[in-house]
Amino acid sequence: MEEDPTPQDLQRKLYFLVEQLQHMASSLSPKYQQRLPYELLSGLANSLLNDTIFEIVKGLMEIQHVTEKHLFQQRLQLLNQQKIELQEAMSALTTEEDRVAAKVALYKKHKDEVKQTDMNLVLQLDQKVSDQQSILEKAAVPGFYVTTNPMEIQVQMRLCDFIIRLSKMDIPR
Repeated sequence: MEEDPTPQDLQRKLYFLVEQLQHMASSLSPKYQQRLPYELLSGLANSLLNDTIFEIVKGLMEIQHVTEKHLFQQRLQLLNQQKIELQEAMSALTTEEDRVAAKVALYKKHKDEVKQTDMNLVLQLDQKVSDQQSILEKAAVPGFYVTTNPMEIQVQMRLCDFIIRLSKMDIPR
């Protein structure tokens, strides 16, 4: 059984985390660097002293991957159904004129269906982002709150990337 870390151990871990986060932030473009002040990185490092945040972010990442795969499968299924529908329509028609007219009509219908499906998928992904922001905000992870601002979402994505990268490092205990 592990013993509780001493204040010196926690201090060493905190310094390590802050140093790593600063190094990661310094490799980003200036537009992101300016949105990651020392106070934010230091607060994030402090919240990472407890491994719970690493577990939450890993779990959210796994859920996101499963969701993305599922949504991609839905889209592929629609495209496959459309292909079958087109084949069935073509085999039922005898004249070239009827086939051309059917192809044009189905092309428009299929294009609209794909557009509608894609919009629905994007809405579902946006909802997933919002859910993740909310979970991380409730876990008191600095830099996370619910927003639809694309730049803020990009910054939050960078912070998640930092957390994932740190979770793979050998962090002093």
